[in-house]
Amino acid sequence: MTGKVPSFSPGSTVSSALPGYVALCLALQVHRLASAQFTVTGPDRPITASLGGEAVMPCHLSPRMSAEDMELRWFRSQFSAVVHRYKDGRDQYGEQMPGYQGRTELLKHNITSGSVSLRIRNVQLSDHGQYTCFFQSSVSYEEASLELQVAVSGSDPHISVAGHQDGGIRVVCRSAGWLPEPEAQWRDHRGQLLPSASEKTSKEASDLFQSQISIVITEHSNQDLSCSVRNPLLNQEKISTVSIAELFFPRVNPWMVALGVILALLAVVIPLSSYCIWRQHRAKGKLQAELRWRSTQIYSVDVTLDPDTANPWLVLSEDRKRVRHGDTRQDLPDKPERFDPCASVVGAEGFAGGRRYWEVGVGDKTRWTLGVCRESVSRKGESFLSPWNGYWAVRLRDGGYAALTDPLTPLPVSVRPGRVGIFLDYEAGEVSFYNVTDGSHLFTFTGTFFGTLRPYFCPGLNAGGTNAAPLIICPVQAPAGGNLGP
Repeated sequence: MTGKVPSFSPGSTVSSALPGYVALCLALQVHRLASAQFTVTGPDRPITASLGGEAVMPCHLSPRMSAEDMELRWFRSQFSAVVHRYKDGRDQYGEQMPGYQGRTELLKHNITSGSVSLRIRNVQLSDHGQYTCFFQSSVSYEEASLELQVAVSGSDPHISVAGHQDGGIRVVCRSAGWLPEPEAQWRDHRGQLLPSASEKTSKEASDLFQSQISIVITEHSNQDLSCSVRNPLLNQEKISTVSIAELFFPRVNPWMVALGVILALLAVVIPLSSYCIWRQHRAKGKLQAELRWRSTQIYSVDVTLDPDTANPWLVLSEDRKRVRHGDTRQDLPDKPERFDPCASVVGAEGFAGGRRYWEVGVGDKTRWTLGVCRESVSRKGESFLSPWNGYWAVRLRDGGYAALTDPLTPLPVSVRPGRVGIFLDYEAGEVSFYNVTDGSHLFTFTGTFFGTLRPYFCPGLNAGGTNAAPLIICPVQAPAGGNLGP
């Protein structure tokens, strides 16, 4: 059987196949890009953690895919404010913020399915706020926002009788050291809510909340009641109870009328003697302050300066007991623990408990700042010194003394201190400052401490920008007459 063999032109074959080839390549590229697209999802509600505890912040990819070869980053307000970074199959700590060093861990159990979590240990107040978790592959990146809420349960409620009011007894309930703002309530012995006469919530120097509520109990009302203060985030509640005896309630009788007449007569005499009483009270208060200061000296410790934390403009003595502002900037290694640009330095000794006392000679310097700070404070960039940022300090500037609260607390000083005593009571949450020159009390910070604290020094320049005399860590003289405490 014979037939005719068809003939083909080479040029016509290539031109007819080219559109199909291009379409196939485009389809494969679109499929590859589509397969690389993903979204990042975080928790749909804020994450709550207790102060000093742990926080776990999860993120995962959708659709599920392995994140082993991706870059993962948790950061704060800016991309460079790195909380934790993972790249090239391992954790990267070179860009991590100092405040998070040694406290983060990436949980990678399910990383092959695109699910990871960041654990933050020893949660601090400064950890509170917004975070972003960021995933980047070779062709795409996405991110999600998370919120971490730090919560603190405060002290047990303290109930006290404040006096008579409106024919009854005014009872006050106080509790401190809460975050966020707590909910306080009065209840009777059956657990029924009672209306309060007044409610007040305020912030302490440590930026924790203090709550105070009062109630007026009459002779015919229920006299057994309890005060509860609750943390709404942790759903934790602390309760104290009290029973008011009948003998506290006022009764009108002739003796009360006679007492009113006597008080009216005394009101004429009291103004004549008030000046003498004021003088005696002032002298007594000064004596008590000096006795308190003397009792702190038994807790004196040997404090030295840490050269690895000193700003390059500062000059330390060989025995590390003196520090002054130098004329030129020194060429020093840029270590993470070194203050820059703040002209500051901290003590080599860290305190995580107990009571400690040391003294610093300020002489005739016109500017200085002294106190304690958390070991974890950020050493780079400008810092606002306040308890919220981990600093408890007082300063002299432009002839005025002030405690570095927010806002500042001016300190009345009658005798210029040539030496300042600093007393840390870690468990009581107090840092006290004393004028060693006359034994007077300057100021006391109160709050709640956690982590390690270090002595803080900033020698400062004179008002004209010239170099000033050094700050000197002085030996503490033993109190006259022996120790005043255990």
